[in-house]
Amino acid sequence: MPLEINTPNKLEYQFHPVFGSLFTFKVRCANDAHLTLATNPVEENPTYEVFIGGWSNSKSVIRKNRQKPDVAAAITPCIVDANEFRGFWIQWSNNIISVGREGEAVAFLSYEAQDLFPINFIGICTAWGASGTWLIDEMPAPVPSRITRAPLAVPRVPVIKEVNTPDKLEYQFHPVSGNVFTFKVRSPNDAHLALTSNPVEEDPMYEVFIGGWSNSKSVIRKNRQKPDVAEADTPGILDGGEFRGFWIRWYDNVITVGREGEAAAFLSYDAPDLFPINFVGVCTGWGANGTWLLEESTAPSAPSEPAMGFAPPTSGGGPGCWVPAANGEIPPTSMEGGFDGSEQLYIARAKHEGDLIPGKLHPSHGVCYVAFGGGEHGHNEYEVLCAGGGQWVPVQDGNIPPNAVPGGETAEGEPLFIGRATHDGTVTVGKVQPSHGCCYIPYGGEEVAYKDFEVYVAM
Repeated sequence: MPLEINTPNKLEYQFHPVFGSLFTFKVRCANDAHLTLATNPVEENPTYEVFIGGWSNSKSVIRKNRQKPDVAAAITPCIVDANEFRGFWIQWSNNIISVGREGEAVAFLSYEAQDLFPINFIGICTAWGASGTWLIDEMPAPVPSRITRAPLAVPRVPVIKEVNTPDKLEYQFHPVSGNVFTFKVRSPNDAHLALTSNPVEEDPMYEVFIGGWSNSKSVIRKNRQKPDVAEADTPGILDGGEFRGFWIRWYDNVITVGREGEAAAFLSYDAPDLFPINFVGVCTGWGANGTWLLEESTAPSAPSEPAMGFAPPTSGGGPGCWVPAANGEIPPTSMEGGFDGSEQLYIARAKHEGDLIPGKLHPSHGVCYVAFGGGEHGHNEYEVLCAGGGQWVPVQDGNIPPNAVPGGETAEGEPLFIGRATHDGTVTVGKVQPSHGCCYIPYGGEEVAYKDFEVYVAM
């Protein structure tokens, strides 16, 4: 989930570490959203500054070492807004700094910087009559890798929508895809969510009440009927003065609810008759108003050219193609493989010790994790399976189906297949090694073996 930062009407940068060559953010301000690209978390040369919506929200520029003239400029009337978040990205690669809008691959501002220095920090601030609220993603440092670099995929930028709910038990519905819904909410009590097939309050429906009963208890309710099917004591779980993050997941006929940053759920229910969940409704009531930050995804575009591996399928039934990416990037049409708490994991692979090993892409960690030699190994450069049309099937007695999709191979030439297993509340992608009769998953720094697992097969 993104970090919310407030900047006053003061030209004083707040610095944040960055890894890789891409920084995405949302900002809500009337004008003059300023960013500085720096090696150290201080205002010192060398530096490049990006001013978005300067000159009364009419122009954006890139400036070097705080000196005029600006090295790049573009007319951008009304590019920022004081009442809504606007999303942007800044990328620096091949000595080119480029700036673009969320959801657009083409930059509106760019500069060829022949002397580009290492960029380890980005500072943000607002001024010239404007204060601002920013939503940025923070990521841990990636683990270095020895894989040969390939062209990167265009990243899929998360979209954060702000929704206000009055003190009225009336759901506002939002479409969802996949099996997990993440959000932040600021409310003193009674943040309610509805899981439905259609964007209306109708049966069948599951409701999740967080911080009900004067912010003391949370429950899951089916079809608006008592008794509740699950409940937990959660004193003080919400706050009217700050955003609190949560996730809801529906997978394998189990509904689970957890806090942001925690893999273990505080509320769960085995729903054997679970219906397709296409919408989530949000509302507040019982004396509470709420502000929600809901995470969505931009529409995917066509995948990149394949690297080593499969050609792109001509229909939805093919195995897919492998697309190079790095530092947590999620190429369009990436194949979902599992979950870690609130976070979606994707099917990926990386080279390690001469093997090409399928594993899990953990976007917020910025790496693909693979299992090898008893350990979990992170690689910040990897390939992601995209545009696949396969499915997961259980494996019995180590018998790999003939249509299992190979995801790599050992240095000795043994094929490795794509598998996954449920472990410690997660669904984790790993490698299936036929000669060992098991699936190895990377988790918690270790290589964990499972005899009972699922394998990814072509349909």
